[in-house]
Amino acid sequence: MTDPYDDTLLERRRRLLGASYRLFYDEPFHPVRGDGVWLFDRHGAPHLDAYNNVACVGHCHPRVVEAIARQAATLNTHTRYLHETILDCAERLTESLPAPLAQMVFTCSGSEANDLALRMARTFTGGEGLIVTEFAYHGVTQAIAEASPSLGSRVRLGDAVRTVPSPVDCGDGEAAMGQRFAAGVQAAIDDLVAHGIRPAALLLDGVFSSDGIVTDPVEFLAPAVATIRRAGGLYIADEVQAGLGRTGTMWGFARHGVTADLVTLGKPLGNGHPVAGVVARRDVMDHFGEVARYFNTFGGNPVACAAALAVQEVMAEEDVIDNAARVGRYLHDCLDELARASERLGEVRGSGLLAGVDVLDAEGRPDAAGAQTLVDGLRRRRVLISATGPHGNVLKIRPPLVFAREHVDRLSDALAASLAGWATPR
Repeated sequence: MTDPYDDTLLERRRRLLGASYRLFYDEPFHPVRGDGVWLFDRHGAPHLDAYNNVACVGHCHPRVVEAIARQAATLNTHTRYLHETILDCAERLTESLPAPLAQMVFTCSGSEANDLALRMARTFTGGEGLIVTEFAYHGVTQAIAEASPSLGSRVRLGDAVRTVPSPVDCGDGEAAMGQRFAAGVQAAIDDLVAHGIRPAALLLDGVFSSDGIVTDPVEFLAPAVATIRRAGGLYIADEVQAGLGRTGTMWGFARHGVTADLVTLGKPLGNGHPVAGVVARRDVMDHFGEVARYFNTFGGNPVACAAALAVQEVMAEEDVIDNAARVGRYLHDCLDELARASERLGEVRGSGLLAGVDVLDAEGRPDAAGAQTLVDGLRRRRVLISATGPHGNVLKIRPPLVFAREHVDRLSDALAASLAGWATPR
């Protein structure tokens, strides 16, 4: 650290906050204001945010801020009272999703949404078994942390949780890729059954963001979804990162030509305000309502729903999804060009405004230290990204959906400059 004030703040943080908290970057970032794709430090220096998907329509979007302030100044209570905004928000969301998804329940976070979806699946199927990918992240509640291998080996998987190898595109087409992935799902089902555990659900992040980002070829998910349904389980589409236009389409799972039994949403729904939820088939919701009761004081309150409704209105009026598709193509073109010029960058994956770039060592192996070097180099150049993947070597680029071509250019220039310091050009 070179800023004495931030040094003091860092020491206060260590003293006051728990040890489980982590900071990004070797030089911690201290933002004090956000605007669109920019985060400003306390000296007023702008930093390009190419990572924070939660602020999906841009930091502090005035329409969303105004909707929150107006509703907070009028009424904020819970969902046990009638309120038009709650219904307007739910109606708009459910209408944007394909059948048979028909009803929703609001939560505060994606973790809560995934936890609730798992409860619903277990209640509906009578099973307990849950299948996730081998480096998945789905949240931090007890049940969902036990189904999030990316949290580390010290967070033990649940007794009824099985993992499936992450999907890998070997260049032999969607059919072969789909069959490989489905075979892994079937093996997990077989192992559950061998241990006397009935399968309940396959829970997948449709862009496999923690597994290194895998979005293509489209439609490879269909055999895996059919496999879990044949076993009596449900398919839960975790859309916390994949949904709301991130891939250049409204919903990530829909790109693959499959239907979901339950869909989970996270805080991008409120542009960072704590609102999330589960959308499900009506029969799944009805059955859960017959045997259980769910209530969340803050989940789906009028202020939260005002924020979520404003986000959906902004997305429609500002053509945010089309922007993600158009600018995303340019982003991937620029990253491909950088990868062709550097022996330290490998495959570029993703869709829309989501990209993963493999970082390799001189022998072509996954290079986590190199990825962190690039992440920190970009931070020093005032561009914010992160890294992901089982080996920690995948650059994760996931900006607000209002990113423009000039922002891609700035990101590309900063990445090229960071590469120049340590990588040998081809």
